[in-house]
Amino acid sequence: MAIFVYGMIGWTLKISLSHLNSAWSTDNSFAGISNYTGLLQDTEFTHAFTNLLKFTVVFLIGTLLSGLIMSLLLEKGIKGEGFFRSTYLYPMAISFIAMGTSWRWLMDSAQDNRATGLNMILRNFHLGFLQNNWYTSESGSMYAMALPAIWQMSGYVMALFLAGFRGIPDDLREAARVDGASEFKIYRYILFPQLSPTFLTVLIILGHISMKVFDLIYGIASKSYVTKVLAIYMWQVIFDFQNYAKGSAIAMIILIIIAAVVIPYLRYVNKSEEANK
Repeated sequence: MAIFVYGMIGWTLKISLSHLNSAWSTDNSFAGISNYTGLLQDTEFTHAFTNLLKFTVVFLIGTLLSGLIMSLLLEKGIKGEGFFRSTYLYPMAISFIAMGTSWRWLMDSAQDNRATGLNMILRNFHLGFLQNNWYTSESGSMYAMALPAIWQMSGYVMALFLAGFRGIPDDLREAARVDGASEFKIYRYILFPQLSPTFLTVLIILGHISMKVFDLIYGIASKSYVTKVLAIYMWQVIFDFQNYAKGSAIAMIILIIIAAVVIPYLRYVNKSEEANK
């Protein structure tokens, strides 16, 4: 841990504060925060950051809603629950890069007689007006990019919410029904408040995944400008442009964003555990 986690983080920070901005440079002298301030003036960096925010918002909302709906459908113990649980969880067994390759074909931008994938399905169901350019669209590319991520992670969120529902004592529901509460009020005032720790856990996990997303987007659109996020841009800067100092600065910014999401959650968990002792 000291060498391969914290040591590598420290090394990356050191490079990000240096003048090591090309493969031929031997200048490791201290550059201060110039690499970081330069990113604020880099339009490609701001574009990648904006794309990441769009992806994160759609991914979080879509995955939370779909996972919650699936858990609501299963939490009362329907017939064939095991089959449906396995079906919903199956996408989790597929790697992001393999899934990206499949969804690249599904979201092909060809339309009408040349349509394939989703556009062909829409055309065959007489919904041709819904055909679009998917991930090649300048305005809607990141929203389309969130679709496969939602498809893969919804089952995982469903499992977490389902475990949360099953952890709530049945006595609470029975007492509410005796008092005349409707099913809607039972969920609204009893069950959903009990799920707040689960909701927070899901939010942190999904936020962490979205902030460092790379393989899914690379598998679908490679290094396309319209779908570029911070991790893709970092890859380009380091390996294509060989600007190690700037690439390290982007890596540190990604780390800071993730830490800003995860650390408050860890503090909350630690306080909760201490309060329950």
